[in-house]
Amino acid sequence: MAHFAQLDENNVVTQVIVVSNNELLDANGVEREELGIGFCQRLFGGNWKQTSYNNNMRKRYAGIGYSYNAELDAFVPPKPYASWVLDNDEANWKAPVAQPSDMGMGEGQKMYTWNEETTSWDEVVRPDSPPN
Repeated sequence: MAHFAQLDENNVVTQVIVVSNNELLDANGVEREELGIGFCQRLFGGNWKQTSYNNNMRKRYAGIGYSYNAELDAFVPPKPYASWVLDNDEANWKAPVAQPSDMGMGEGQKMYTWNEETTSWDEVVRPDSPPN
């Protein structure tokens, strides 16, 4: 099964549908994205891009509200905070300040949350943590 994302006039994903692989096959039995796009356009009209449930293309699976970035040929998730910047290599948003090196869930690791007001990482005190 192939997956296709419909894009609005701002290249924002409005829906993702499943299309039979047979709709993508050319006369030689080779899958071609443009055939799947044509199939989607005949059914629904609009602008479509193929997406991969296994993240084999366009960096990640398209979700509703994601944007298609033509320069990166990638689906980009919604920007989580105004201060975050787009990492073009990953096609993902990054905080303007690196995550703390001890951020994680394992032993000796701490939990942090982003504080947009101070543009910094704040440690989250776990309720099950003994007091310092």
